Amino acid sequence: MKIGVFVAGLFIATTLHAQTEESRTLELEGGGSVAYTLRIHPADAHMARPAGELAPTSALDAAKLLNLHLSAGDIEEAALLSNSPRRRFEVLRDYRESVGEEEFKRVFAQYFFPENRLLAEIVIGKHRLLIWDLKEGATRIAGQYFVEVDGRYLVDDVPNDERTSLRWVLEACRSGKLPR
Repeated sequence: MKIGVFVAGLFIATTLHAQTEESRTLELEGGGSVAYTLRIHPADAHMARPAGELAPTSALDAAKLLNLHLSAGDIEEAALLSNSPRRRFEVLRDYRESVGEEEFKRVFAQYFFPENRLLAEIVIGKHRLLIWDLKEGATRIAGQYFVEVDGRYLVDDVPNDERTSLRWVLEACRSGKLPR
């Protein structure tokens, strides 16, 4: 299936329900499979502000907090939202140096633009993948990985089997295959 059909189906589900959740399985080439839960959030979930202070108590709120720090250029605070903060700081610093301060801020601010959408949250155990449709840039379908640690969601920067499985789901989405 084409990615547009996948996106349209997710958009319709998003507009019909405040949040839907469905168990799915992605069949992999070579015979393996990945079991996961698909969560769909409301269309404006990426823009909605929480009633209280923003805290990383869900993958979506962690992404909002992360993107707020990054769109302000604050890589130190953003790095603290990682399960490998030193490595995350180095990656963010190197990226900011390669593209410049203003472009760095713009790239992360786009996650809040109304024309962009959070397509899905993919759940495997304590690990989460947020799949975004970004209207600008080379990578339209972007992913952000999180893991729940002691009730907080952190950027998942440590290699693990669940993150690898989530990456396969993201790749299937990017290639236009509708996960089953």
